[in-house]
Amino acid sequence: MRLRVAGGWLEAGDVRAPVTVGRGGIVPAAAKREGDGATPAARLPLRGVLLRPDRIALPALQLPWRWLRPEDGWSDTPADPAYNRPVVHPHPFGAELLWRADSLYDIILVLGWNDAPVVPGRGSAIFWHLAAADGRPTEGCLATARETLLPLLPRLAPGDEVEVALPA
Repeated sequence: MRLRVAGGWLEAGDVRAPVTVGRGGIVPAAAKREGDGATPAARLPLRGVLLRPDRIALPALQLPWRWLRPEDGWSDTPADPAYNRPVVHPHPFGAELLWRADSLYDIILVLGWNDAPVVPGRGSAIFWHLAAADGRPTEGCLATARETLLPLLPRLAPGDEVEVALPA
């Protein structure tokens, strides 16, 4: 399926819906850095799905998936040998906790950014997850409403990628 993010909108096949990006806006891929809050303009492959088992019923999926666990994290410390990879808490380096009190990470699509190979400091944990009800920007991820993302999940397949375009 063709997936594109431009001008505050996600286009996914026949779906057009608002999308939230990072607080730092969309930046050229070469300019993306850890902690800048920016979303990279790039083609981001869909790597897999993480689902919160106590909040999401398992939809039919074509993408690889697994249930989130309370100890799941994602390393965001460039000096960590596991930088930009999933980790288990407690973790000796800084790592985002994926099991959150809010609903933002009830569904996480892991996007392929800085993972083949990993370059320390180039940015970590670019996800497509659920949007905050107040519309606040992300820390660099893509976010859409639950009503948008949940019905799209069964239509997404290995080989699909999200094209994030620079603002015109």
